[in-house]
Amino acid sequence: MNLDWKVCSRARLSRDPRFDGKFFIGVTGSGVYCRSICPAPTAKEKNCQYFPTAAAAAEAGFRPCLRCRPESSPGTPAWQGTSTTVSRALRLIAESGLEDGGVEGLAQRLGIGSRHLRRLFLRHLGATPIAVANTRRMHFAKKLIDETRLPMNQIAIASGFGSVRRFNAGIRKFYHRTPTQIRRLARQKEVQPTNQYVFRLNFRPPFHWQGMLDFLSLRCTPGVELVEAGRYLRTISIDGRHGYFEVSADHDKHVLVTRIAIGDPRWLFTIVERVRTMFDLNADWISISTTLRNDPVLATKLDSAPGLRVAGCWDAFELATRAILGQQVSVKGATTLAGRLAEKFGRAIRGPQGLTRLFPEPAILAEAQLGSIGVTAARAETIRSLARRICEGRISFTGVVDPEIFVEKLCEVPGIGKWTAQYVLMRALGQPDAFPSTDLGLLRAMNLRDPKELERRSEAWRPWRAYAAMYLWRSSGQQSVVGRKAVLSEIQPGSTQDPGSLEDLSFA
Repeated sequence: MNLDWKVCSRARLSRDPRFDGKFFIGVTGSGVYCRSICPAPTAKEKNCQYFPTAAAAAEAGFRPCLRCRPESSPGTPAWQGTSTTVSRALRLIAESGLEDGGVEGLAQRLGIGSRHLRRLFLRHLGATPIAVANTRRMHFAKKLIDETRLPMNQIAIASGFGSVRRFNAGIRKFYHRTPTQIRRLARQKEVQPTNQYVFRLNFRPPFHWQGMLDFLSLRCTPGVELVEAGRYLRTISIDGRHGYFEVSADHDKHVLVTRIAIGDPRWLFTIVERVRTMFDLNADWISISTTLRNDPVLATKLDSAPGLRVAGCWDAFELATRAILGQQVSVKGATTLAGRLAEKFGRAIRGPQGLTRLFPEPAILAEAQLGSIGVTAARAETIRSLARRICEGRISFTGVVDPEIFVEKLCEVPGIGKWTAQYVLMRALGQPDAFPSTDLGLLRAMNLRDPKELERRSEAWRPWRAYAAMYLWRSSGQQSVVGRKAVLSEIQPGSTQDPGSLEDLSFA
């Protein structure tokens, strides 16, 4: 991947946070690589080299800057400037690293040879798959050293090292300092309560935090999620460990402050990555808005709410179940049903501020009698069928290589159609071009009645159609109540069309 050094130079000199994480600067004099917003004295241009990724800078022999902390920079959008194969590989590495068979196993899942995969990574990212995975692991270890009081042996485990010895050797080689020396330089001095951890997750401005909360607050499952006083809270369960997290925004520092409470620090990396995905922290709004502004309808909506992101989810099965519950009912009605489902079938836990339930797992809902909580027979069977297929391994939300094949498998579940599948693809799998074109709210926002016409119109929005959907839903939610009722009346009871298109008629 070739970078225009003149463009990078102007961005570096501006120290504009909107370019943070889009490239890294290797400084030959000091031997470190920095973010574009590094507060250190500006290096001379003749001493600077530019790299598309932190891994590429590390491969060139530079070590991470301890002042601007490259491990804290917003992630580079995997789908921008890379081939489809590389972007899919990056998603798989983010989910499980290279634990399942190494580079050869990763290449096999992608349907290509391992040598070709390495060539693609070098061409697009300037580093091999192993270097990318190793840099991610090192960066997270550094983040744990700086931002937590965890003992070094627990940090070694949490960041994926097989032993403390390998951890110490890896950190020393990567940072030219021991873990203890790095901790002495750490700014974080506050002692956190036992089993509670605070992380500051950077994003590129602008970030429409209130728009994110507006969207999530309408869909919060009672007892499981809560939006209150500018914060989002929810319960979590991972590998039998239960806890919760809380997220709030610090706009002055361009970070989401994330507080995690869980008993096993081994899962912190997974939790942090899922929170980053859930709140779409890798998005590059400048690139997104540049494309969407070409449509005059969207241009005005972007100006009214700059920085709106695609709201993801904590758990894909939970999101899919919530989408099924939302078929042919209002958002409020679906939220009520989700709360009843969690209350009856979810495990009780002690959380803060009314967080009392974990969302039920597929094994529980596979045979659950949902009619008792008011779910129609058809919707109940759809949920049970989906849960059974997940338990049997016929459907998996992790390790998705081909989104089109995933959609086909999802649509094989009776009661799941194109709208629900695209909605899951968009919010659960983070596909930036997913687009539920049959959605009545989207059609109404564009003053169209034919989904095919909307599909044609949306071609100009690729590859950011999911972001266009968020803006259109936001505007359709600002329609009058009478307008929404008129749309609701367009679907007749018993219709055989995919009925999930009512889920997002209301935004705010």
